[in-house]
Amino acid sequence: MKYDAIVVGAGLAGLVATAEMADAGKKVLLVDQEPESSLGGQAWWSFGGLFLVDSPEQRRLGIKDSKELAWQDWLGTAGFDREDNEDYWGRKWAEAYVGFAAWEKRAWLYDMGVRFFPIVGWAERGGYLAEGHGNSVPRFHIVWGTGPGLVEPFERRVKEHMKNGLVEFRPRHRVDHLLNSGPSVVGISGSVLVPSSAARGEASSREVIGEFEYRAKAVLITSGGIGGNHDLIRKNWPSRLGKPPKNMLSGVPAHVDGRMLSITEKAGGRIVNRDRMWHYTEGIKNWDPIWDKHGIRILPGPSSIWLDARGRRFSAPNFPGFDTLGTLEAIQKTGYSYSWFILTQRIIEREFALSGSEQNPDLTGKSIKKVLSRVLPGAPGPVQAFMDKGEDFVIANHLSDLIEGMNKLTDENLLDFAEIERQIKARDREIDNKFTKDLQITALRGARQYIGDKLIRVAAPHKILDPKNGPLIAVRLNIVSRKTLGGLQTDLSGQVLNDAGEAIPGLYAAGEVSGFGGGGIHGYRALEGTFVGGCLFSGREAGRAIASKV
Repeated sequence: MKYDAIVVGAGLAGLVATAEMADAGKKVLLVDQEPESSLGGQAWWSFGGLFLVDSPEQRRLGIKDSKELAWQDWLGTAGFDREDNEDYWGRKWAEAYVGFAAWEKRAWLYDMGVRFFPIVGWAERGGYLAEGHGNSVPRFHIVWGTGPGLVEPFERRVKEHMKNGLVEFRPRHRVDHLLNSGPSVVGISGSVLVPSSAARGEASSREVIGEFEYRAKAVLITSGGIGGNHDLIRKNWPSRLGKPPKNMLSGVPAHVDGRMLSITEKAGGRIVNRDRMWHYTEGIKNWDPIWDKHGIRILPGPSSIWLDARGRRFSAPNFPGFDTLGTLEAIQKTGYSYSWFILTQRIIEREFALSGSEQNPDLTGKSIKKVLSRVLPGAPGPVQAFMDKGEDFVIANHLSDLIEGMNKLTDENLLDFAEIERQIKARDREIDNKFTKDLQITALRGARQYIGDKLIRVAAPHKILDPKNGPLIAVRLNIVSRKTLGGLQTDLSGQVLNDAGEAIPGLYAAGEVSGFGGGGIHGYRALEGTFVGGCLFSGREAGRAIASKV
């Protein structure tokens, strides 16, 4: 055979696996249906956050972390309850990944030139008991250069192997079938799409101009999840999260459609945990969209007042940044697919960040000067652009005017000024003492005990309705699709299993298409920083396993 291995999908997991195999001297064919401009896939668009345990960055900030604490948090978050079946391999992958994050992960990346922002973020704070969901300590390490900075070393390695002949990259090659010989997968066939000059993330033509067929000793599927396929999301939507959203933004381009999941299933691969998924609740419509229904997620600090569509404050622990899926369930069970933040100018200046490499030009561009400008008065530039141009923002000096603008924005007239004023006044009274029964205020005061939050992330507690903290700001929050937590079930080498639990010879999977490992490394919930991290780990493990066998 001309190739030792074929990799389907040129996202982060595919690049990592390709680099590992080529480093071992194997001849690899890398194919992707999108143009070369999309190399790196969804990781390129990401904020570049990585889950690390007991890192030098944590220790410098006085954070005491350990593998044992991280595993406690992972188990409390994942809630594995199908351990004799669908969760069997996912749990094994999770344990291996936590060990990787506590040991080799940072050094491995550091040796390739990856560096980290010195302040560690505290995502998914939980709000339950010690063994419940959430990160007990800050673990969200932002790559210096965000997503592009994380993709770069692997793209560089792959392109070096393209020059030396060990890697062939064929964009605009859409796989339609996996080729079987008996129980083994021996290759791929599909359609050559018309060349496209579409920029990264933009829709590309699906016009077919030819066909192809390639064979190899191993085929690795790294094609991503279903986040761009809203019909499939709704089909798999679990009843525990309420009814599927009637309206939803897309956190990924349309080509993230899950095609390879069904194609691999037809070839004998087993899909598990279809009902597990990860969608964000703090989505705003991009005022300058790149793809259809392009949504941007707000990465909020803990101070904003969170109201449902009818203006009722969510109960604990449904606070900003605490429990993504818990709040998603609460929102969907209201019968509406949107909710509201009410906040002040002081809060938005300190606590609003936007997810994505393109929304953080200072970090993505590795500009220390621009990063330091975040401490200056005023909202960060990308946030201010949404305040000025985004359709989901309302700004007013008085609460009555704010509520009027919110009602006009939805044209549903669901919000009652008196009810919302009562709730915010009640909250503001709790600021008068350093102690309180309002658990959100307790939580934000507790957050400021962490130096990273106090310095750059959490505003000092203040009264929302005090004019000196204004103007008042309301943000309509939409559901934004994102990640697939289930997928192709794999063993610890990344080999895809069939319905009998047996490894399919020659067939492997890594990244989101495999639930980031094993068909669901996260269980029901994620701790953040574990999506691109899961692509790194599963791609590396599959690539090394294939290299040792072919």
